[in-house]
Amino acid sequence: MKITDSVRRLKGVGDKVENNLNKLGIFTVEDLLEYYPRAYQTYDVPVDVSDIIPGKHLAVRGVLHRSLVRIPGGHVEKTAGTLVDGDTRLQLLWYRMPYLRKQVIAGKTYIFYGVVKNKNGQWTMEQPEIYEPEAYEKICSTIQPIYSLTEGVHQKLIGKLVRQVLEEKTLFQDYLPEKLRMEFQLAEYNFALQNIHYPKNQETLTLARRRLGFDEFFLFALAIRRMKASRERSENIHPASDRTWAEQFIGCLEYRLTNAQLRAWKEISADFSGPHVMNRLLQGDVGSGKTVIAQLTLLTAVQAGYQGCLMAPTEVLARQHYESFVNDFEKFYQKTGICLRIGLLTGSMKAKEKRAVYEALETHEIDILIGTHAVIQEKVHFHDLGMVITDEQHRFGVSQREWLFGKGSLPHVLVMSATPIPRTLAIILYGDLDISVIDELPEKRKPIKNCVVDPGYRPAAYRFIENQVRQGHQVYIICPMVEESEFMDLENVLDYTEKIRKILPPSIKVAYLHGKMTGTQKDEIMERFHRQEIQVLVSTTVIEVGINVPNATVMMVENAERFGLAQLHQLRGRVGRGDDQSYCIFVQSGKSESAKERLEILVKSNDGFKIASEDLKLRGPGDMFGLRQSGLMDFHIGDLYQDSDLLQVAGDCAKKYENQIPENLERRMERYMRLAGNDVIL
Repeated sequence: MKITDSVRRLKGVGDKVENNLNKLGIFTVEDLLEYYPRAYQTYDVPVDVSDIIPGKHLAVRGVLHRSLVRIPGGHVEKTAGTLVDGDTRLQLLWYRMPYLRKQVIAGKTYIFYGVVKNKNGQWTMEQPEIYEPEAYEKICSTIQPIYSLTEGVHQKLIGKLVRQVLEEKTLFQDYLPEKLRMEFQLAEYNFALQNIHYPKNQETLTLARRRLGFDEFFLFALAIRRMKASRERSENIHPASDRTWAEQFIGCLEYRLTNAQLRAWKEISADFSGPHVMNRLLQGDVGSGKTVIAQLTLLTAVQAGYQGCLMAPTEVLARQHYESFVNDFEKFYQKTGICLRIGLLTGSMKAKEKRAVYEALETHEIDILIGTHAVIQEKVHFHDLGMVITDEQHRFGVSQREWLFGKGSLPHVLVMSATPIPRTLAIILYGDLDISVIDELPEKRKPIKNCVVDPGYRPAAYRFIENQVRQGHQVYIICPMVEESEFMDLENVLDYTEKIRKILPPSIKVAYLHGKMTGTQKDEIMERFHRQEIQVLVSTTVIEVGINVPNATVMMVENAERFGLAQLHQLRGRVGRGDDQSYCIFVQSGKSESAKERLEILVKSNDGFKIASEDLKLRGPGDMFGLRQSGLMDFHIGDLYQDSDLLQVAGDCAKKYENQIPENLERRMERYMRLAGNDVIL
C-alpha cells in the first residue's frame, strides 16, 4: 500500500463510502492518516447508579426494568428509560433515535456512557452510548478517538479504516534526522501517527501530539521563509519618495497622531523608497488608529502616480471604509484642492455598476479601490496597481492575498490586523512580513468600563441598557448560539431577542443578527443599526470584525466564559469608538473560579497585547484531551499559545533546513502548501 493510493483501495470502501469520505477531504490513504481526531474519550470502569458523579463523563452499569418509551410533545422525538438503584434514579434520554425502543431489551444489563446532569430536579444522562458488558470490557481503560463526521460516515467506519492502514506499520520515511529528533525529544513519525489515532496511554498521546504539532509549525515556518526570500528578491518598481500630500493630510486632521502612529508611518515611508517591494504587517489594538495610516499609505502611492486598493473581509466594513475615505478626502480636497477618486466594488453591486468600476480601473479613472472578495476576480484589471492593503488580515488565506498581489506588477503590500499576538509569536507567525506595531491609543479615547457579573445582575443590566438608549445610545448583546440546543444550556440569539423585546419598552427597536443569515440580510440589519433605526442588536460573534458604530456605548456578553479572551477583546472593540463613555458587561453563567479569573483580566485592562500575554500565562500546558486552539491559524494539532515553545523550536529548525531540504521533505512541503493555501494565514 502506498500513501498516495486512493481510499477506494481499502477494504469496506465502495462508491458511496468513497463519496462520503471525499466530503471530509479524504481522498487518499495519506489524507485518512492526517484526518486527526478532534477529541478523545477515556472509558473508565463502570459504576452503579448510586455512585454516579454529576458533570463528568462516566460509565453507568444498570438494568432497564421496563422497555424504552417515546416521550410525546416537542419538535424533536425523544426516547427515554430509567435506571433505579435504591433511592437513586437516573433518567436516560435520546433524541431522534426511535429505533432504540426495539434494540434495547428490558431486563438486560447494559453499560451507558455519557455525562450526568441535574435536569429539572432529576439526574439525567442525554444521548448516552450503549454497550453490552462484553463489548465495553474491550474498550474499558482505553483512550478512544472521536472524529468529525458527515452524513454517511460514523466513528466506527473511520476507526476501522485507520486501523487497516496503520497495520502497514511504516508507511512514511521520517524526514527528520534521528539526531535532531533526539535533541528536541520528538517521536518517530510513524509512532506519532499510530498514537495520535490510538494512543496506548496519555504519555504516548502527548508524544504524538508534540511531534505532529512540531511538523505543522516546521512546515509553516519553512513556507513563510520561502515566501520572504522570494519577496526579498523582488525589486521595488513602485518607488514613492514624495511625502508632500501625506504631510498636508496630517496637517488637516482634527487630532494629533500618536507617537506609535508616527513611528509606524515612518517605517512604511522608508519601505516606499527602499530597494525591495514592501511587505509589512501593521499590528494595532482595536481603536489604535490603523485606518489613518492606511489613508496616508494610499495617498502617497496615488501622489506617485499609482493606484491603491484596500480589501476588507465583509461588505459592511468595505462600505464603512468607503464612506470614511470619501468623507475624509473630501475635507482634504476642500483645504488643499487635491482630488482623489475613490471607487467601491462589492459582490452585491449590480452588473452594470461593476462594469463601470472595471472600466474606470483600467483607464485609471479610479485612484483608490475599496472592496471585498469581489476585488479578486478575473474581470478586475488595474491600470497600475502600486499599493495593496488588506484589512483584518487574519480573515484572508494565502491564495487570496497572493491573487491580489498578482493584480499589479509587484505592488507594495500592507496587511493590517487588530489581533493582539505577543511579539515573540508574531515574529515567527508573520516571518515573511516586516512588523510595525501601534501600541498606544489616541489621547482623547475614553477607556471602556468593564464588569463581570452573574445572571442575577441581568435585571439591573436591562435597566441600564434602557437608560442608555433613552440617552440616544445603542447597545450590542452577544449570545454564543443562534438557536436553542437540546444539549447545551446557553443563551441563543432567537429566543433572547424575543425575551428582551418583552422586557424593554415597545419604543425601543430590537433586532437580531447571526451567521446563518444571508449576506444581504446581514448587511441590511447592520445598515439600519448604523442609521440608528435599531437601538438594541442581539447578535452572535458575527459582529466581531471591524464594524464602526460610534453611537454604540454598551456591550453585554452572555455566557462570556464560553469565549476566548482575544475574541472578547475584539468584540468589546465594537463600543468605545465615539466620544461618550462606553461599557462592557460580561455575564458569567458558570461558577468556575478559573473562568472568572480569566474574565477579570478584561476588567483590569483594555490593552489587547497585555491581555494576550496574561491569557498565555493562564493557559498553562493545557488539556491534552482538550483539542486545539481555534482562531488565527488553522493548525490541526499545534496550539499557538500552549505550544509556543514548540513553535520557537520549529522556527529555529526551519533556519537549519532552509537550504538543505531532503526529497521526502520537499514532497511534504508541496503538499502542505497546497492544502494550506486557503486556510493557513501567512
